[in-house]
Amino acid sequence: PNLVPYDLQFKAVDSVVCEDPEYCTEILDTSMAARVFQLACVRRNPAARLLRSATAALHCCSACLREEYLIAEPDKKAKLIDGKKMAKAIRKEVAAEVKRMQRAPHLAAIVVGDNEDSHLYVSNKMKDAKKCGISAQKLDKTASQEELIELLDELNRDDEVDGILVQSPLPEGICEYTVFNSVAPEKDVDAFHILNTGHYCAGGPKFVPATPLGILEILRRCSVPTLGRNVCVVDRDKKVGFAVATLLHSDGTGDATTTICHEHTPLEQLSEMTKLADIVITGRNKAGLIKGDMVKEGAIVIDFGIAVVEKEDGSTKLVGDVDFEEVSQVASLLTPALGGVWPVSIAMLMKNTLLAAQKQHRFDFQSIH
Repeated sequence: PNLVPYDLQFKAVDSVVCEDPEYCTEILDTSMAARVFQLACVRRNPAARLLRSATAALHCCSACLREEYLIAEPDKKAKLIDGKKMAKAIRKEVAAEVKRMQRAPHLAAIVVGDNEDSHLYVSNKMKDAKKCGISAQKLDKTASQEELIELLDELNRDDEVDGILVQSPLPEGICEYTVFNSVAPEKDVDAFHILNTGHYCAGGPKFVPATPLGILEILRRCSVPTLGRNVCVVDRDKKVGFAVATLLHSDGTGDATTTICHEHTPLEQLSEMTKLADIVITGRNKAGLIKGDMVKEGAIVIDFGIAVVEKEDGSTKLVGDVDFEEVSQVASLLTPALGGVWPVSIAMLMKNTLLAAQKQHRFDFQSIH
């Protein structure tokens, strides 16, 4: 954005240089004056700058894929995306910014009920917060909806709390919509509040949900181009699938042609859509859903699904939506089920928490981007 001259802000241009010039010198065609104007204005919106930082390389050419976060295995065509290494780099960036602040950001994470997966996931978030120097508290509650909303009201009014999240799923009888919209939008680091959803759908984000933001960050750090490419998102959940599809087709963010498939899409149609896609993003939590013959040669596959399968010896293991052995022989890039999207997602939650603290304490946003 800082490289866009003022006299181009209101003019249509025939071409712009690839937005990652350190890695690419290809000229990319465009005729959208609005896009250039958006690039020029992004500096005025700190949250938009965070989104742009996660999409800045999405308009590169396909020749400038970075190898830093890729793992080549001799028996597989696809290179694996090392989400753990990427998450470590993001945490390091966040920690550097936290050290510059007068006080550490504070995150309050609420877990309601006895869901073991929820407790484990929030515990992992607490560990990441500690690594970033972010103060965090895990609040375990067995509460009614009314009691939960009262607690959220207290946290909303607490100036020492910068970010709030309520781990889903919530127990039966508690309405997620009501609870998520009881979190103050400026502290809603999960970005589930309807106002934050509206902002990123309209192209002026305050917060973006951590998992979609993590997927964009993976594409950016691997320099995967999205401009004009076909993307098939196999998930319509408002928290992830819908959000990432919206962001990837948005003008100035991904500029891709996106298709959303879901649980009611017939398998034959799903296969047709995924075979057309340059990028497949899937999170249906259905083991083996995406087979090798459903992916076109050289596609990028991002798998954030998690499913439990039983092995021959009777033990269980966690897998993703993708038939890993088959798809790894067809795709060019592939995220592993556990070490791909999810570590990056949690790291981006820490970035959202940092942003929440910076917004409330008028800290300088420019340095992190």
